[in-house]
Amino acid sequence: MRTRIISLIVIAMTTLGMNVQAQSSSTDKKVLVAYFSRSGNTRAVADHIKSLTGGDMFEIQVAKPYPEEYHACTEVAKKEKEDNARPALKTKVENMTSYDVIFVGYPNWWGTMPMPILTFLESYDLNGKVVIPFCTHGGGGEQNCFKDFVKHIGKADSKQGFLIGGGQASSARPQVESWLKGLKLIQ
Repeated sequence: MRTRIISLIVIAMTTLGMNVQAQSSSTDKKVLVAYFSRSGNTRAVADHIKSLTGGDMFEIQVAKPYPEEYHACTEVAKKEKEDNARPALKTKVENMTSYDVIFVGYPNWWGTMPMPILTFLESYDLNGKVVIPFCTHGGGGEQNCFKDFVKHIGKADSKQGFLIGGGQASSARPQVESWLKGLKLIQ
């Protein structure tokens, strides 16, 4: 009787659209969700990906933090882009070889990815891995964010990236879920 009641509760929750647990993965591949986020929008998308895939999280942080003030931060980011800089990172993924699928998230800064993303990508041998970008923006859209990303992943396999406006990031779980299902990474 108790088992039947629990089954009915689970069915009711599922019917009402409540998420009982993380989606089951379509693969047995180990997933890493790495992200760089200034305002928290990219982190919100990373959280959705983590909860849906069961992957591990890694925050990409620069050794020398960016200015808190928005305009000052954008000026530093613009100068880094102009100089094709590779800012030093605070930490490193110690066990990168154990991951099969690596999501890399970032905001659109000056029409492309922030330079710390290039530092991250160039710090590892990604050959043979599936490396998938996701990007948030404040109105600039995709621009060169995905095209430039693919140029820096070596012989890794790339999949279709996910793009969303920063203001929608925290409520984007349904869109992220649909994207992951389309990539056949979850069922």
